[in-house]
Amino acid sequence: MKESDTARLFGYLTHILQAIDRIQDYTDDLDEVAFLQNAMAQDAVIRNLEVIGEASRNIRQRYPAFADAHPELPLASAYEMRNVLAHGYFKVDLAIVWQTLEKDLPELQAQTRAVIETERLEAESDSPD
Repeated sequence: MKESDTARLFGYLTHILQAIDRIQDYTDDLDEVAFLQNAMAQDAVIRNLEVIGEASRNIRQRYPAFADAHPELPLASAYEMRNVLAHGYFKVDLAIVWQTLEKDLPELQAQTRAVIETERLEAESDSPD
């Protein structure tokens, strides 16, 4: 992979991590009941879940070999959720959104960090000294 492609791929992975960090910042002091009563937090979380989904789509479309090599990253699921959120408007099930940020995002965060670290180590070992 060309260096510019690698940089773009890492950019998408970084966007995923940044969106997760923002979601965690927005919901740090909220429990589910407070989240369900806070439209601003809901909108902020949904927007960042859409960012995760869009970055996931870009990875799958532009770097299919990478996506295939990393099935631990739920790229297809993230994009599907993005579509539901972006096109569902007022039909979004906020309880599912809460479950996603409580259960799935910490795992996605850990998986994405691990993939970035692994890919960086491989890139460093492949580069000439």
